[in-house]
Amino acid sequence: MSDLYRDLILDHWKNPHNFGKLKKPTVEIKEANPLCGDDIKLQIVVKKGKITDVKFSGEGCALSQAGASILTDALKGKSLAGARSLTEGKFLKILGISPNPARLKCVLLSFIAWQKALKQIKFALK
Repeated sequence: MSDLYRDLILDHWKNPHNFGKLKKPTVEIKEANPLCGDDIKLQIVVKKGKITDVKFSGEGCALSQAGASILTDALKGKSLAGARSLTEGKFLKILGISPNPARLKCVLLSFIAWQKALKQIKFALK
């Protein structure tokens, strides 16, 4: 269990990057884990095929909130093509943890929101 709460996770939980709300996001996705009460709202601005801004808000455990902070860092400034290449495995590698099955949903909450956002971005940009 102590492995899950490495310094990186704790730092992103206590000092989240890109936390807040955007005025005019291209897409906005809400995702929740009703089993533990974690929730995330992911907002993304896409201009000319690039993620120019991304923010998240929500509440939950250190893993879900730190995961959202780290995900937004990974997406911000990337081309859509580059951001699409982020897989679940790559995301877990960026986090540097191997969560047990009970905590995996917490860790992946923001990633699941990102996958849903990708589908909406396709329609929003048409």
